[in-house]
Amino acid sequence: MRVAFLTPEFPHPKMGSSGGIGTSILNLAKGLTTAGHEVYVLVYGQKEDEVFTENNIHYYRIKNVKLKGFSRLLTQKKIQKVINTLVKNKALDIVEAPDWTGITSEIKPNCPVVIRLNGSDTYFCHLDQRPVKTLNKFREKKALQNADALLSVSQYTADVTKELFSLKNDFTIIPNSIDLENFSNNDSNIQQENTILYFGTLIRKKGSLELPLIFNEVYKENNQAKLIIIGRDASDIVTGNSSVWSMMQPLFDKAAFQKVTYLGSVPYETIKEHINAATVCVFPTFAEALPVSWIEAMAMQKAIVASNIGWATEVIDNGVNGFLVPPREHQQFAQKIITLLENEALRNQFGAAARKKVEQKFSIEVVAKQSADFYKSIIQ
Repeated sequence: MRVAFLTPEFPHPKMGSSGGIGTSILNLAKGLTTAGHEVYVLVYGQKEDEVFTENNIHYYRIKNVKLKGFSRLLTQKKIQKVINTLVKNKALDIVEAPDWTGITSEIKPNCPVVIRLNGSDTYFCHLDQRPVKTLNKFREKKALQNADALLSVSQYTADVTKELFSLKNDFTIIPNSIDLENFSNNDSNIQQENTILYFGTLIRKKGSLELPLIFNEVYKENNQAKLIIIGRDASDIVTGNSSVWSMMQPLFDKAAFQKVTYLGSVPYETIKEHINAATVCVFPTFAEALPVSWIEAMAMQKAIVASNIGWATEVIDNGVNGFLVPPREHQQFAQKIITLLENEALRNQFGAAARKKVEQKFSIEVVAKQSADFYKSIIQ
């Protein structure tokens, strides 16, 4: 079977920065190629056009067409031509695209199109409780209505999206995956005591502005605690401030801030070293579809304290392989962190259970097989 992924991002040195969508596509592509399928990754928004093959994956970098008022439509037609050429040459059976801004709204390829929900702009605006651009919502709805089949990485995201767009279509649920070989805890000796790790973009929707208030509460009871923050800084969509990190700093108590280290962005290949060194990982987020970062930490057998919103129960079983807490309940969130910092046996118990769940539900082998079976059913 021959599958193409259309995406605005991908974690490759030639393709700029990438987030969760790109990482999830990379993991799925690995799983599909290992299973003997042919994979194409079509990345639009690139600085130049380029075609190359690497690690059995065929890459098409697509430069957007620039023409005032017509750039998006002309880029969509350019993408359509690339896809249809592959179909004509019998190199492609099916295309998968994300729901973000509805890129396939004006693309009509000569093969089935699957949309996988990783969280549309409409979805995230709803979770953030802010207005969505009317044009974005229109495009996203049109792309979903035009699709031959619909996937979602979580049931929660599917249910919310279905309601927001008044869709009658059903979604098949197939979660994000990770490569377990890249995320295994083989060296527990480098773990540092009392180290709390947050990794992810510094942005309001991921709870970055709650993090200082939570850590202040932790530090009051455990002045040995250290907070490590990893992730690129971002602007704040509510205030217009160009740096969320600059907004976070004054929220820390003066003494607590002395125990905070912000490392900025780090290469994706090195993130596992930081996870491995952490005692506890924290994710006080408000808006996700199905966070790959949580699964990576679980695979590394880390005890986690995370948000209890929506999708969270599809990843973590509260009190079994992590703790789930409302992100604005700063004291309650802090108490769960303190409990794990002080209880090594409970950390190990949560970590072992977390790894087991990832092996059963989120490994690339499991998710690639589910996806391949789904694609075959649509093609047939």
